Amino acid sequence: MKMNLQKIAMGLGLSIALVACSKDEETIVVPVSAITVKDLAADTVTGLGLDGRPQSAGTTTYYSLVDNKVIASTDAASTKWDIAFSSTKILINGGTSGPGIGSAFVYVGLFDALKTIPADSNFKTDNANAASFAIPLGSGKAWYTYDGLTTLVSPIAGRVLVIRTATGKFAKIEILNYYKGGVTLPATASVNDKLFKQRYYTFRYAYQPNGAKTF
Repeated sequence: MKMNLQKIAMGLGLSIALVACSKDEETIVVPVSAITVKDLAADTVTGLGLDGRPQSAGTTTYYSLVDNKVIASTDAASTKWDIAFSSTKILINGGTSGPGIGSAFVYVGLFDALKTIPADSNFKTDNANAASFAIPLGSGKAWYTYDGLTTLVSPIAGRVLVIRTATGKFAKIEILNYYKGGVTLPATASVNDKLFKQRYYTFRYAYQPNGAKTF
């Protein structure tokens, strides 16, 4: 009887220890470092059309936040990419844009201050059929403004793109610049510079590989 009681006590102790370990593991926050990507070409301008508008090849640049690299357009129908860029349009691998489970929303606040994705966040998917995208299109609607007088695109301070990746992990992105070299052109820049130095993204992002909503 005494031996049985000892065994029961040992079993209970082991169970409590395992539960404690499980709880500790659940509360561990793995810190992630921000990665900066510079001069990512996104359907760069090839010339001017007869209407005076910038012309391009109409390409899309697919990017893996998991592997920090450009993904070939031949893999557009895969889950190898998480986010894609074409001029000022940003796509997420989900909905009508890809086969992944990706979605996103625009967080208003500082990149460094966003430590945990709010519980009430409203992630959205791309729906090209309804002209609705997780990262809304148009000046002032998401990450940038367009000045018609200077014809310059400028990122809006305090806008962070919160991404659910193609495979369901999380990342946060801040667009830093839209021009080659990572420096916004002056209003007095030449027409050629404004045309051919645009559509080169510089951005920083933090990716959480363990599936948590913390950074």
